[in-house]
Amino acid sequence: MCLGALVDAGVPLKEIERGLRALPLKGYKLQARKVKRSSIAATKVDVILGARGKGRRAEGKKWRDIKSFILKSNFPDHLKHNGLRIFKGLFEAEGKVHGRVFSKTHLHELAAVDCMVDVFGTLIGLDFLGVDKVFSSAVNLGSGFVMTEHGRLPVPAPATAELLKGIPVYTSGISFELTTPTGAAIVREVADCCADMPLMKTGRIGYGAGQKDIEGFPNVLRIFLGEEVSRQKSAYLPKVTVIETNIDDMNPQLYEYVMERLFASGALDVSLTQLIMKKGRPGILLTILCNEETRADIMDTLLRETTTIGLRFYEASRLVLDREVEKRKTEFGKVTVKVSRMPDGTVKVCPEYEDCKRIAHKYGIPLVEVMRRLNTAGGKS
Repeated sequence: MCLGALVDAGVPLKEIERGLRALPLKGYKLQARKVKRSSIAATKVDVILGARGKGRRAEGKKWRDIKSFILKSNFPDHLKHNGLRIFKGLFEAEGKVHGRVFSKTHLHELAAVDCMVDVFGTLIGLDFLGVDKVFSSAVNLGSGFVMTEHGRLPVPAPATAELLKGIPVYTSGISFELTTPTGAAIVREVADCCADMPLMKTGRIGYGAGQKDIEGFPNVLRIFLGEEVSRQKSAYLPKVTVIETNIDDMNPQLYEYVMERLFASGALDVSLTQLIMKKGRPGILLTILCNEETRADIMDTLLRETTTIGLRFYEASRLVLDREVEKRKTEFGKVTVKVSRMPDGTVKVCPEYEDCKRIAHKYGIPLVEVMRRLNTAGGKS
């Protein structure tokens, strides 16, 4: 599916075949054809094994054999390095799930010619396109069982599950193996998983077909090829979680401490909004912005440190300007400033409040005057 998507996005099959000549592999050929998967036109690339290739293992089945085989190839160093990382990950996963020492682990079908072609063909295709970075969505595993040289195994296969530790995965209920160990190893080592699609200008889109046409499910791997828009020239749209709760029965003196605890738990921002609640009671809307990974800790802090008995939360996008913190020379000495950039290149400079307060105390100048002078001057880096 990786090869199919790359060919569909514009990589000539002959370029992949030419690149693979760096490996002393024989007894196979590549075949590309157009197919449909759930009415989506996609490219299916098959590794056709001849009499010499069927069942043949690529110079042995152990790590030392595969490592030596790759190092002796004519690939440039960066392709050798990436290929070694992928195959080492496969060996480590197989060894762990089958309880074997790393050096004695055999890959069975994973060390066959087609596995070597899949891995290095994908790396060659990405290299041909000049891809600098790969982003991946969450990985769909499938479900059910699959037959292997180890017998009937659950989906995801144990090696696949091991390789995808720490990577967001899911299953859509399809009773079929949708991610193989080879695919999992490629995604793990090549892609930034699982990041939102970056702000980018898409140039080409490719669809790589899976082996089976599954009714009601597009069994394709889709890739978007494009150029990332520089954050220096544009705002970007990160995802955040918004957590809210209404409170009308808590001592107002507690809010300062609660805000401190929320920031310590990872909150990006905390705000209080006055409300008139039922029966005319004055209340507070407590709103927190946070990343998904800190959401659970922040909710726990809210339930422990406030009188609330319920929370609501939802995902939102926020428009954020590219920014950085700098030390700048001013008439008052070095001052910390926050520098942000508008999409049109306009620069905003804002002095940090604590530095302004320190200067006001030190020189006996009204705080508002200090901030005005620093905002006007901007300072020098």
